[in-house]
Amino acid sequence: MKILVVGKGGREHALISALSASPGNVSIYSFPGSDAIFDLAQPLPSEDGPLGSVSSLVSAMQREGIDLCVAGEESYLVREEGLANACQIAGIPCWGPPKEAAQLEASKEFAKEFMLRHAIPTGGYHAVDTVEAALNAIGEQYPTVLKFDGLAAGKGVAICPDRESAEEFLNEVLEERKFGDGRLLVEEYLEGPEISIFVSVVDHDFQILAPARDYKRIFNDDQGPNTGGMGAVSSWEMIAPDLMKVIEETIVRPTVAGLVNDGLPYRGFLYFGLMLTQSGPKVLEYNCRFGDPEAEVVLPMIRGDFAAYLYEAARGSLRPDLISIADGWGVCVVSASAGYPASSRTGDLISGMETVAGAQVFHAGTRRNAQGDFETAGGRVLVVSATDSSREKAVARVYAECEKIHFDGMQRRSDIGVKNF
Repeated sequence: MKILVVGKGGREHALISALSASPGNVSIYSFPGSDAIFDLAQPLPSEDGPLGSVSSLVSAMQREGIDLCVAGEESYLVREEGLANACQIAGIPCWGPPKEAAQLEASKEFAKEFMLRHAIPTGGYHAVDTVEAALNAIGEQYPTVLKFDGLAAGKGVAICPDRESAEEFLNEVLEERKFGDGRLLVEEYLEGPEISIFVSVVDHDFQILAPARDYKRIFNDDQGPNTGGMGAVSSWEMIAPDLMKVIEETIVRPTVAGLVNDGLPYRGFLYFGLMLTQSGPKVLEYNCRFGDPEAEVVLPMIRGDFAAYLYEAARGSLRPDLISIADGWGVCVVSASAGYPASSRTGDLISGMETVAGAQVFHAGTRRNAQGDFETAGGRVLVVSATDSSREKAVARVYAECEKIHFDGMQRRSDIGVKNF
């Protein structure tokens, strides 16, 4: 079986690692991939030059005889005609939803309207086009949550404690257009612990895979600006069975039923970002793929035939019997480059990765230099992930391995798996 994973970051490196561990004759391809990914996967051959469009990518899949396309990166799902849409026309099973359903992630306003329509618990909101309208919607209600309506690589959200911080973010989004054209949502500020739930959805069927919690702020104790994620933890022990039942019955099942009722076909991972408020769990956001860095902590805990699981699911048959989630805890820690998240410095030599044992290293933003050594090439550079029987043991293991890796300007939190527990 030939499988193509679309994307180039740590999430895709983790997906490819999990697929590569599957039994049977599996050949993994990647586009656009990275130097580290190509140690495990083959580049997708192209006879037409760079694969710059969804249609050229699907044509290359057809020539190579790809049996399954796995959408790791969200942008391809909503580009042009949509990756899953184009794959369907070409007769290639795709694990990732069509463009119409992927609006659950691509448009926060679309998602909110969907939740309200199907009575899925979430916070109140106002959609606005101007700074003035946003400030009027906020009034004196601080802290407030501001979200850019479109895709922003996890950075289009700000929790503003006062008017000054709100005006700064509003100007960036609505005046400077930092994330491009689009509206902004002023959302009700919800309080409580956050948790993420990952679900495989196949039409009207679903399987809850695992809960996780990520750490968005750059510095310890959840201080500093938001990032794409500085680490994550995962374990079934994070959620009591009765609470998981509530989440399944009031959020997951109504979401899947809502997709069916709205005529939005869905085969792929669906991420539920939740706030566990005093009045019950509420949805903060949907993502139409695995989270990052949550993928790097959940995927190493998957056992069984992951390749066959995704292949059968993409063809319409959800087979929970093909995989299981390991007991215990997983913890992953991100090492980021100098200047991140405002900017990122490239070209810093990375050392020590070859000494890591008892943990996995996923490459999020690296490249090989002329000498064949890895150097920094992005904001989030590496993700070290480890599992163990308890959270404390997993934390100790992952940080012991992290200490072996170094590069100039490295930023790394020291409280992943400790803060918020």
